[in-house]
Amino acid sequence: MDRQEAAARTLCKALRAAGHTAYLAGGCVRDRLLGVRPKDYDIATSAMPDEIANLFSRTVGVGAAFGVMLVITDAGPIEVATFRTDGAYSDGRRPESIAFADPEADASRRDFTINALFLDPETEAIIDYVGGREDLARGIIRTVGDAAARFGEDHLRLLRAIRFAARLGYEIEAGTAIALREKAASIVTTSAERIRDELVGMFTGPRPGRALHLLDEYGLLRHVLPEVAAMKGVEQPPEYHPEGDVFIHTALVLDALYQPSAALAFGALLHDVGKPSTITYEDRIRFNGHPEVGADMARRIARRLKFSNDESDRIVWLVAMHMRVACIPDMREAKRKRLVRTEGFDELLALCLADCRGSLGDVSTIAWILEYLAELPLEAARPPRLVNGSRLIELGYAPGPEFKAILAALEDAQLEGEIASVSEAERWLAAHYPRSA
Repeated sequence: MDRQEAAARTLCKALRAAGHTAYLAGGCVRDRLLGVRPKDYDIATSAMPDEIANLFSRTVGVGAAFGVMLVITDAGPIEVATFRTDGAYSDGRRPESIAFADPEADASRRDFTINALFLDPETEAIIDYVGGREDLARGIIRTVGDAAARFGEDHLRLLRAIRFAARLGYEIEAGTAIALREKAASIVTTSAERIRDELVGMFTGPRPGRALHLLDEYGLLRHVLPEVAAMKGVEQPPEYHPEGDVFIHTALVLDALYQPSAALAFGALLHDVGKPSTITYEDRIRFNGHPEVGADMARRIARRLKFSNDESDRIVWLVAMHMRVACIPDMREAKRKRLVRTEGFDELLALCLADCRGSLGDVSTIAWILEYLAELPLEAARPPRLVNGSRLIELGYAPGPEFKAILAALEDAQLEGEIASVSEAERWLAAHYPRSA
């Protein structure tokens, strides 16, 4: 038992000692039944928000109006929510009102049956009012109650259905699937941040390629990522891409990643986003300039989805640079060393490895680079500076904007192995950048 589970059970015990019903609830119960370690634990209880606040010393009313309190424990925050039913939804996100209720009513207002399970921490009994345990056994994603109503209440559930189906490898139940297609356009009313977080969950989790195909199959992709939907049917030269069109290739690249960050996952998703608008038919199908075009598109997409500046910059850089890796063995040594020492190069290499595996499968260039990196001492890629601006002034150079170019050229010579000491650097300067009289 990990620390957070132990803390959640301790909270349940305290709630029960005070005369309240308290169960572990939702995703942590689902994951335990699947044999997966839960990421976090939630508690559902009959205690009112003020009773929860009075019972525990450190609480935050993150949604007290909706019966949700956060209890701060030594193992981290744990959500403790009062059993409730929801009133009407008018904004496609949250109910206008709630009413505190019993466990069965609380289960009936949840999104999917597999997320509406409770666990009694004393008896270890699973409490299932909606058939969630059977759906887990059958591998089914099914809404609790009427699917159209559930999706109408919170439009983000449209994406959540896809994420759970992809992550678990489950099928979407027929009635849920029909409502999912009918309501797909409603996703545009959801905030960019919530959409982004669901997409990140899909593309950094298990089976991201399947998530991409499901987004397309159920009509959501053209609303949340129309630029990616445009990849469908964009043919590629079969001698380089026997796997199929740009869309199919992208799904395979996503599947070839290993535990990617959000930036790497979106770099992979968007690495060929520039291809549809750059396709030409010359001696063969070509996509001239697609990394540059794709980088501009990736910048707009990242901004639209409200990624942080750092994540946006990394996504754009990955898209812009993904074709450069193939050129590394033929680069001048200075240029090669500058690239491999760039922050984020490990993710660029991971993207390019997945790109190779998603097409012909030829990873020989990646193997060459890995061998090169293994034999490259750290100081060879980042050697100590032999001459700085102050020393240039001492040597008689007039301060000015050309200092940057002089120092960069000097470092290139150092990276190329032409110079290795201060005296050699100063002789090199005298030969290549003679001082004005």
